[in-house]
Amino acid sequence: MTTNARSANQEWAERARAVIPGGVNSPVRAHRSVGGTPLAIVSAQGATVTDVEGREYVDLVASWGPALLGHAHPEVVAAVQEAAARGLSFGASTPAETELAEAVIARLTVDSPEGRAPGIERLRLVSTGTEATMTAIRLARAATGRDLVVKFAGHYHGHSDGLLAEAGSGLATFALPGSAGVPDAIAAQTLVLPYNDLEALEQVFAAHPDRIAAVITEAAGANAGVLAPLPGFNGRLALEVRKHGALLILDEVLTGFRVGPAGWWGLEAAGGVIPGAVGSTGWTPDLITFGKVIGGGMPLAALGGPAAIMDLLAPLGPVYQAGTLSGNPLAVAAGLATLRLATPEVYAHVDAAAASLADAVSDALTAAGVAHVIPRAGSLFSVAFREGAIVDYDDARDQEAWRYPPFFHAMRDAGVALPPSAFEAWFLTAAHDDAVLDRIRAALPAAARAAATAAPS
Repeated sequence: MTTNARSANQEWAERARAVIPGGVNSPVRAHRSVGGTPLAIVSAQGATVTDVEGREYVDLVASWGPALLGHAHPEVVAAVQEAAARGLSFGASTPAETELAEAVIARLTVDSPEGRAPGIERLRLVSTGTEATMTAIRLARAATGRDLVVKFAGHYHGHSDGLLAEAGSGLATFALPGSAGVPDAIAAQTLVLPYNDLEALEQVFAAHPDRIAAVITEAAGANAGVLAPLPGFNGRLALEVRKHGALLILDEVLTGFRVGPAGWWGLEAAGGVIPGAVGSTGWTPDLITFGKVIGGGMPLAALGGPAAIMDLLAPLGPVYQAGTLSGNPLAVAAGLATLRLATPEVYAHVDAAAASLADAVSDALTAAGVAHVIPRAGSLFSVAFREGAIVDYDDARDQEAWRYPPFFHAMRDAGVALPPSAFEAWFLTAAHDDAVLDRIRAALPAAARAAATAAPS
């Protein structure tokens, strides 16, 4: 990379820091975990992004998931342009909103060994994943008349106050705030448990009988690196939660329509798709949240569930939620086009490409003598510099994460843009063809050697 290229990215970073807190509008973009100057991206096409200097990078971020089809897919872009020509926002209902809700509900009705399994009956569109999970929590409290919420350590559900909590010292200890500005009283309404631990869940229900409104979980964890549920965990979780009169909120903001046509729940509900998922089939969550792919790269998210719960939302019920830009016509157009184009063949291609690349990363690190594991959940995977499986958040943190920054920068120097943190998932797209994968594979040996020679700072 030339000096001019570096200086231009630095110049834009400095300009941003002068007017935007930290120079970014979402913290991970600041590259604090890997160091160096963030790239200022000006365009993207297919499997690549281009920075302000005109340098092209193979992209493994995919806008943190939404770019399932690849960046700037011509049919998605055309759909947005056509919608924009009719008006940017109306503050009123549109036919396309209903069409998107119908498409999502159809995808969440899947074939199972027991027959057709309905996932949701009603869908409410919002603008962000944070809004979706926040509203789901509010609905759960209204439906149950209870206050407490259980989440799992290492799972991220947006930045609403009650979900920015970290675990206390005991399994059923009330949480402390995970962010300044969150009052203790609000954080105290959230209980944080170790992931994949049903015994801990049983204990927390015993410790707080008739007080827990909901358990919220990522369908497959992807915010501490990839944290896949153990075989059967989600299904047994649903049974345990229901037994105690609480609701299960399945957060598919990342996995929804990304790992399969009906998200992670669809894979489990279909049966036999996830190896060893005995006991998982035939279950449904009470509420599901979506984001990322549902908007095709535009600001759009949603929550869905049975009519009996969803109809508690205003204007039918007493639970208030509103948004001027909810169901924005441009975002809905992008989502509809993306879902229409996200065929079984697209998912099969992304699955195969991800499996091939995950194996290539592992082979390169093994050749360089670097201890590692590649946690995977469908087409999502990440790299952890440790030996042994990752089952919970403690496992995810127990790694030599200091090996990731040199690995990251070696890949970037070779023209491959990775997620700027060891604790993020890698995303591939339908545009990652053999030629693109070959470019990534060519960069891996040098990056693996950089990880091997790294030292803790």
